[in-house]
Parts: sequence; structure tokens; C-alpha cells
Amino acid sequence: MAFIQSMDFMPIANAEILGVLIAIFSVTVAAASSYYFLCRKSKGCLDPQKFKEFKLIKKTPISPNAAKFRFSLPTPKSLLGLPAGKHVVCRGRDSEGQEVTRPYTPITLDSQDGYFELVVKMYPKGRMSHHFREMCEGEYLAVKGPQGRFNYKPGQVRAFGMIAGGTGITPMFQLSRAILENPKDKTSVHLIYANTTLEDILLKEELDAFASKFPNRFKVYYVLSQVGLHPTDSAWKGGVGHVSKEMIQDYCPPPAFDIQILRCGPPGMNKAMEAHLNALGYTSPMQFEF
Repeated sequence: MAFIQSMDFMPIANAEILGVLIAIFSVTVAAASSYYFLCRKSKGCLDPQKFKEFKLIKKTPISPNAAKFRFSLPTPKSLLGLPAGKHVVCRGRDSEGQEVTRPYTPITLDSQDGYFELVVKMYPKGRMSHHFREMCEGEYLAVKGPQGRFNYKPGQVRAFGMIAGGTGITPMFQLSRAILENPKDKTSVHLIYANTTLEDILLKEELDAFASKFPNRFKVYYVLSQVGLHPTDSAWKGGVGHVSKEMIQDYCPPPAFDIQILRCGPPGMNKAMEAHLNALGYTSPMQFEF
């Protein structure tokens, strides 16, 4: 009888043990998944103190002296881990083999899995330009971040005015993309983008797509300092010369407590824009220079 009772008890005990093991396994898997996605979302692949290497998987010329560089992340589901408004620091070698570092703003967001992209203008005598010009697909770039003083939260202002020159478009593009691709963010963007010639305008196709898709939230006004050098210049309808106070008045939101003007460009341009903005009544809290 004792043997029969023990035999009857064993299936019940085994079932209870199996149930406990299944519960423990489920909790463990859930915890691991939560940890993975939390780390994936909050940490990404960057380290602000230490350079990490990322493989160049595609190099696409987009103008006579600029290209788009796509770098792979460790896995197809990895995130870079770069908040909107922040940049990274890249390390390379100049033409003499000396180490050089420069800040760059990726044009991709953390909504993009598996890779990130940089748009780089390669100047003839630029030290870091030499490194990017010589880079071939399959090689690695040392990168660290996030870095930068600008902190963005959706809806923190009613509108941004943006004044960019040359490669200064990349932080403006990144932030505009973050705003426009977030259906909960109602911030409007007014961009003035200055270049020397029509060929120098970077990301024009993407910017024009923003303006077409979000006509009430994104407006762009192009300014060229030299017109007449390109066959299509005869049809040019944008600004000519340098960005003026009048252009800022016409194409940026007027001074107000809930707007901010962002600027990024060559040092001379940044200084001139600061003088224009001050003269127009934009206070220091209304301005930010990348």
C-alpha cells in the first residue's frame, strides 16, 4: 500500500516541480528580454569615454567633394545610442600619418537599427577629410560619444529657426528628422541653408522631401553666395549672397519666449549670424550655436 501511495504521489510532485521550473524559466526569459531591450534603448553601442570601431559598409558620393558613409553596428538590431541633438567624435589619420579627431553628427536616428550614417565634406587640405577620402568599404572608423551641449525634448519650444552653412546642415537635419518623424511632436522648423554653389547643397533631396511631406511644419530657404556657375542656376529662386537680417526676419520665427534659433556653420558665418540675431532682438536663451 505504501508503495502504491508513493507511486501516486510522484506524478503530482513532478508536475509541481515542472510548473515551478516553467515559471522560473519564464521569469528569467522575461527579465533577460527586458534587460536586453532596456540596454538596447538606453545604452546603444557608443561609449563617451572610449573609442569603438565600426565597419564602413557603404560609401556613396553625393557631390563632387562630399559622400555619405554608412557604418554597420554589431548586430542588425543594434542601436547607436545617440540622442537627437548630440554628436560623435571620430578619430583618423591625416596625410602625414598624425592622429586627428573631429566631431560629426550622424544623419540617422536611433529609430534606425543596424547601422548609422555620416555625411562628410572632404576639403582639399582638411586633416580628417584626408582620412575619409582614403577610407574604403570594409575598413573601420574609431568613434566615441554621445557628446554635445544641446539637449532636446519633444515640444520644448513651439518652433525652431535654423541657420546652417555647408556641413553645418547635419545637426539641423538630424534634429528636424527627429521632430518630423515623431507624430507626438508638433514643433515647427524654419531652416535657412547657405552654400557657395548649387552643387554644394547637401541632403537637398531629403530636405525637399521633408518640405513636401510636412508643408505646415517644415520650411527650407536656400541661399547661394555664387549663382551662375551651374547650368540650372538660371532657374534659381532662392536667396543670393550671404544670409542677411532681412532673410532671418522673413524666414525664421520672430523673437518669442517659446522659440529658439539654432546656428551651425563656419566661424565667420556663426559670428555674423549672432550679430544679426542680437540686432533683431533674439535674446541669449533664444539662441544656440552647435
